Amino acid sequence: MKIAILAGGRGSRLAEETDVKSKAMVPIGDEPVLWHIMRYYAHFGFTEFVIALGYQAGSIQQYFEQTGEPRADRARAVEHRCYQRDGLTIDLVDTGLDTENGGRIKRLEPFLDNSAFMLTWCDGLADIDLDKLLAFHRDHGRLATLSAVHPPARFGRLMLDGASVCDFQEKIVDPNKWINGAYFVLEPGVLDLIDDDDTHFESQTLARLARDCELMAYRHESFWQCMDTLKEARALNALWREGRAPWKR
Repeated sequence: MKIAILAGGRGSRLAEETDVKSKAMVPIGDEPVLWHIMRYYAHFGFTEFVIALGYQAGSIQQYFEQTGEPRADRARAVEHRCYQRDGLTIDLVDTGLDTENGGRIKRLEPFLDNSAFMLTWCDGLADIDLDKLLAFHRDHGRLATLSAVHPPARFGRLMLDGASVCDFQEKIVDPNKWINGAYFVLEPGVLDLIDDDDTHFESQTLARLARDCELMAYRHESFWQCMDTLKEARALNALWREGRAPWKR
């Protein structure tokens, strides 16, 4: 099963880093976040990756030029480059500078072998059991599965007695709230629901799948963290540096 990763967005909320490189290349420790994600999938035996490039595509291409083995013999088009590294096969596909995320997924279609595939973004780390995620998807038989995760807590809570503060609670995750964790399993039929480069995957494609009762949620109760801001990047680096990274395998 191939793993598609979207790495073409501008990452504007992380402009301190993405002015000079792709968000996928923001480092955690000695390696970019993209490589951490790929190694996590590889731990579960998934070794074939198709990566959608766009903004700052050159920084990702340069990274694999320097760390992997180029395979020009596998390239199918001008916008396609292939590499191998540590037993992984990496197809880099330039999907355009301003293409919406649904459009980027659609442009990967020729490289997905008309088979079910996994999909994720280039900026989210988790300790999701990918074997259980895949088994859940196969059991329900619908077109699409997303991972549902709890949003990270942002604020502490004040316990008040009138105007008096009687207690202060640190940030607490609300067990009743769920968001899209962006670890997907998709059947090839999902690609038929993406019209063109302007299609937004969440608000259009996923919404349509939900209306058609073709979208199921795998509930993940453990670690998940996106990397939208410099603060989040620093927090992920701290976990890695301190040996507490839940995604490390």
